[in-house]
Amino acid sequence: MPTFTEARKIILDNVATTNMERVALLDAIGRTLAEDMAAPWDMPPWNNSAMDGFAVRAEDCQGPATLRVTGYIPAGAIATAAVEPGCAIKIMTGAPIPPGADAVVPVEETVEGTDSVKILEQVKKRQHIRFAGEDIKAGDKVLAAGTAITSSGINMLASLGAALVPVFRRLRVAIVSTGDELVELGGQIGQGQIINSNALSLAAAVREIGGEPVIIGIARDNRESHLHLLSQGLQADVLLTSAGVSAGDRDLVREVLTELGVRQLFWKVDIKPGRPTAFAMKDNIPVFSLPGNPVSTMITFEELVKPALLKMMGRTRIIAPTYKATLTEEIRKKPGRLHFLRVTLGKGKDGYLATSSGNQETGIVRTMIQADGLALLPADKSVFAAGEQIDVHILNHNFEMEEA
Repeated sequence: MPTFTEARKIILDNVATTNMERVALLDAIGRTLAEDMAAPWDMPPWNNSAMDGFAVRAEDCQGPATLRVTGYIPAGAIATAAVEPGCAIKIMTGAPIPPGADAVVPVEETVEGTDSVKILEQVKKRQHIRFAGEDIKAGDKVLAAGTAITSSGINMLASLGAALVPVFRRLRVAIVSTGDELVELGGQIGQGQIINSNALSLAAAVREIGGEPVIIGIARDNRESHLHLLSQGLQADVLLTSAGVSAGDRDLVREVLTELGVRQLFWKVDIKPGRPTAFAMKDNIPVFSLPGNPVSTMITFEELVKPALLKMMGRTRIIAPTYKATLTEEIRKKPGRLHFLRVTLGKGKDGYLATSSGNQETGIVRTMIQADGLALLPADKSVFAAGEQIDVHILNHNFEMEEA
């Protein structure tokens, strides 16, 4: 049985990056850049005004001064006339700086007359001017391959004229749930039945990182149903199954996958929750068989499946960053396995504070929702004292942005 680190290495060593395609700029949001993008020109391309105001010569404004206004430059115009000594040109934000000017005075710091303007304070050279190439020089690498494209990335790419963007292909991830007790959302729930929430949770997690989830359906507890749905799932780029992977009489996933020519690389990982997790390959198609308890499904996706999907979609940062946090309470566990403890996080004077988010049973979804992170409690220890530092993977990215 591999350790957590060994299992993740086996997975990452066996998955490959998808091929590249070019898509329209707006369709690139959330995708991963497949090539470095360099600037074809300076940004900004010319010296321009950062304010609505007046373009002046700073030497004419070493104290309060009254200048003759000789022109007007709106955004989009071409600046041809120069600012002569003792003069100013009215200018709008984004308009090119006219020859002779070396500063802009915001309109709020002036008193405008009919054909003159009074400058109220001393002016410094270069103030309120955005200079050509100040943001980016022509030829600079602005976005690296492997970068997830965000709205700010869209802005940058648009500014550089990138109508088509090279990205890694979006993964189609098939999701198959197993079990006679499952009912699809909206269906009639009978005695002993539950809603197939894992399929939707996995689909949401896949979509969240830029993949395309394909919910195949529920494989009932018989060989024919498993063969039918798992065969369909193997037509996608990746297959995820939930439940049916343990050692019970009706746990058929591994047996049927073997019949379909899938090569198992490991079954069971030395972790809690999520021990009965399996990973296999069918040619170049990764197959992840996750436990059925909802929390186990979510945690094994986060820690084992997600890095693989990110790698396949070309991301360079695929492993969740690890932070140090101080326990606010004593935590006990059985030795022998790495435990993922759901924790809430706060900010102390010396860094993060971690507190158990509540009941750690794998059917208790509430404590997963409340958790800001997963504390990694090493296999060789059983008692973790209050005040002890532990490693934490962040789950709640809003918390990370606000507190990190």
